[in-house]
Amino acid sequence: MWNYFKLVVLGLITVFAAIAANYARDLAYQVHAIIVMLTAGGVFLWTVRQTDEPRKPAGAEYLDGVIRAGVTATVFWGIAGFLVGVFIASQLAFPSLNYEWLQGYGNFGRLRPLHTSAVIFAFGGNALIATSFYVVQRTSAVRLWGGNLAWFVFWGYQLFIVLAATGYLLGATQSKEYAEPEWYVDWWLTIVWVAYLAVFLGTIYKRKEPHIYVANWFYLSFIVTIAMLHVINNISLPVSLFGSKSVQVFSGVQDAMVQWWYGHNAVGFFLTAGFLGMMYYFVPKQAERPVYSYKLSIVHFWALIFLYIWAGPHHLHYTALPDWATTLGMVFSVILWMPSWGGMINGLMTLSGAWDKLRTDPVIRMMVISIGFYGMSTFEGPMMSIRAVNSLSHYTDWTIGHVHSGALGWNGMITFGALYFLTPKLWSKERLYSLRLVNWHFWLATIGIILYAASMWVTGIMEGLMWREVDANGFLVNSFADTVAAKFPMYVVRATGGALYLTGALIMAYNLWMTVRRAPAIAEGPAVAPAE
Repeated sequence: MWNYFKLVVLGLITVFAAIAANYARDLAYQVHAIIVMLTAGGVFLWTVRQTDEPRKPAGAEYLDGVIRAGVTATVFWGIAGFLVGVFIASQLAFPSLNYEWLQGYGNFGRLRPLHTSAVIFAFGGNALIATSFYVVQRTSAVRLWGGNLAWFVFWGYQLFIVLAATGYLLGATQSKEYAEPEWYVDWWLTIVWVAYLAVFLGTIYKRKEPHIYVANWFYLSFIVTIAMLHVINNISLPVSLFGSKSVQVFSGVQDAMVQWWYGHNAVGFFLTAGFLGMMYYFVPKQAERPVYSYKLSIVHFWALIFLYIWAGPHHLHYTALPDWATTLGMVFSVILWMPSWGGMINGLMTLSGAWDKLRTDPVIRMMVISIGFYGMSTFEGPMMSIRAVNSLSHYTDWTIGHVHSGALGWNGMITFGALYFLTPKLWSKERLYSLRLVNWHFWLATIGIILYAASMWVTGIMEGLMWREVDANGFLVNSFADTVAAKFPMYVVRATGGALYLTGALIMAYNLWMTVRRAPAIAEGPAVAPAE
């Protein structure tokens, strides 16, 4: 009966998408309608083929197929996002790379949101979904709730990524940082995200282990808060049901306030809380040591969750936003330094008694340096939120260096460590194909991050100082073009650092592929092991 209901829904979606493609008012909407039509039609045909097939009842074993797909998608989207990042960094150094024959589709303005969304939401989002599904099963000792709903979350999220990415290239964007997809893409992501929340909460609800491990608290806070942020920041009215253009409900300074409430908490909950869930599970597992202080992890969680949500206004110093609001954001940002470093200390001290592993295990070395970058970024961020520092740093490349030291160093390296941990487990292999390749990846990525961040710190501070330099009569000494010319050498260094980071990711992809194909297999473990 359920299959017949699905067929009706998929058939209606296919027909309506075909009608929408026919009446589309712009190219992006038409392309998206065709993608939805082909996707729904393909799933319709696949469902028809499965209708009379005898269905194998779900066993008690963990649902790891969707996690394996998530690991594969994480590696694929990561390389795609890093590649676009290296290209647009090269475009800034060498503007001739904005090729005219691409008719605007490959210029910096369209590729930049493609890069940020690919790295944050495609690479990072798939990593969070895959690891959260792995962790919640292992710490609850039950299979994922909802049957194939987890597969809907995975494939639905991939469709969101494709719609968002093609929309950027075709010029469909809300022009909101980290929230560029247009209204219908936002609606689809909301449906997928509610399903994600249902799977995660349902698994926790039916757990066999009475205790909810701290990593699950961080994952849950990330899922719930991102849902709230996404819905409120994307309240808009479509101009037409057959066009991609929409009008924001918020306007002016209110829109800016809501946008940076969303924007900073996308960093706070998507790129921090979610990845802390990753840290609290995979670092103890790889180090084979318990979390240093479970009490500290609880204090870290509640302090971070309460404080982070207030920090967004510090992005709007010296704007039309009232001073009291930006001061509030600044104060909460500075206070955030304490719980953030509490989490860093907890992660690092988990290696107590196992520090010798840093010499022999490049995976734990990767995880440890990610925690180090987390600590550095969560010190630099509060410092840059202070109004006097912000007057120099804002709108300069210093901000770019800060963001990438956190994204590449913290988010990237902890994800790489988790992928190296997961792949042998999920494909029942004794070990990784090559630890030597992991070591190469570690050093290429680390050197790449240092080149990237250091070059942006240098050019950012130089840029800020050049902008505020005045002569004896109070006139600006440097034009904007002067600052662009002065930054050229550091832009080349940045592109070089990004290329090294991309090379490390390619080595990782090869290593994981060879692990699946060539590494010695182990016997299957128990269907559902005791909670970890």
